[in-house]
Amino acid sequence: MEKRNIRTQSNLAERLGITKNQLSVILSEKSNPLKSNYQKLCDVLEVEPMDIIIPKAKLDKAQKDKVVSESQLDDVDVRYIKGKRPYHSVELFAGAGGLALGLEMAGFQAEGLVEIDKYAAQTLRQNRPEWNVIEDDIIKVSESGIRNYLPKNCEIDFVSGGYPCQAFSYAGHKLGLDDVRGTMFFYFAKIIKDLNPKVFLAENVKGLTTHDNGKTLQTMLGIYESMNYHVTWNILKANNYGVAQKRERVVIIGIRNDIDIPYRLPKEYDYKPVLRDVLQNVPESIGEKYPEKKRKVLELVPAGGYWRDLPEDIAKEYMGKSYYSGGGRTGMARRISWDEPSLTLTCSPAQKQTERCHPEETRPFNVREYARIQSFPDEWSFSGSMGQQYKQIGNAVPVEFAKAVGLSIIDVLNKAES
Repeated sequence: MEKRNIRTQSNLAERLGITKNQLSVILSEKSNPLKSNYQKLCDVLEVEPMDIIIPKAKLDKAQKDKVVSESQLDDVDVRYIKGKRPYHSVELFAGAGGLALGLEMAGFQAEGLVEIDKYAAQTLRQNRPEWNVIEDDIIKVSESGIRNYLPKNCEIDFVSGGYPCQAFSYAGHKLGLDDVRGTMFFYFAKIIKDLNPKVFLAENVKGLTTHDNGKTLQTMLGIYESMNYHVTWNILKANNYGVAQKRERVVIIGIRNDIDIPYRLPKEYDYKPVLRDVLQNVPESIGEKYPEKKRKVLELVPAGGYWRDLPEDIAKEYMGKSYYSGGGRTGMARRISWDEPSLTLTCSPAQKQTERCHPEETRPFNVREYARIQSFPDEWSFSGSMGQQYKQIGNAVPVEFAKAVGLSIIDVLNKAES
């Protein structure tokens, strides 16, 4: 009260515009500020009043921020960075090569790429016959010893990969590497420990930051640090690095403790492409088609629109129970505009909840359009069926995004060479 220059209850009552007796009732220990029905609601739900008063989203955000926060880092203009030499790298969970190709453009020389999916492995081989593609389970590769699959006496400067996000069993407050055995993270971390690279990159979905209330990411960071790496993490937007897509990825960078060089994020590009910039003169290719009933519905949606642009009766029939559920559901019956980046591409181009309809033609993006949106060059071909190709492209790291991050890592390695 004194901070507000209120010295007595009479002063406070005057500020509130009530009598001193009314203020006494409010301050009484027996006073309950909640209406009786509101109190009953709290009692029945067995929650505290503040659990209802404060929106859940706000509580979740506060919890997330408390658990783990993004690293505060400087940035670097990567356009003028060039490697002092070809840096030797190993990639795990390589997929169709989006990350590997971007890293190659940045200046890395791949000495080994581990990928278990036969179609993705074939994609890597048919585009880069000289690459050492290790088509095997990372568990076997890790347990057999990664060096048995690599050229003899080759020092690995850098390891990268995007492992699946899995929850751990928390036996205590601090977990070591052995406590997460059996997860894909364990085998990724074990290979880093075995190769002891100067720098590593772990990229993942944005949801990793809130997975298990942030404990999963916090545990990963702690384990990396116990392996003698200084670790930073950030959420980066692909559209800021030459990709016509609203994809966001978590980027975890580890720099070995004996290298006293801070990591700097790639500076955002001024040029942020939209669909119009990347879908000109796209080579013809195979592509998914809509059933006639669905096509007629999407014909009614304008570019940049979604289900709310449909007549109400059609929207209700098309969406079913989803029409009455909460949230914006903006991916349903969504047609992308020429003048915006695409929403994040998924492994299937025509899922009802994550629609990605062409701006003008009433169809999903075809395979080569998918590849363009992920910034793959037209000459990069994909193996397998149409479904397998969509899956590989949808799961990939956008090439230009990978290049930008790769150049920011080259910056660290160049300084370590000095």
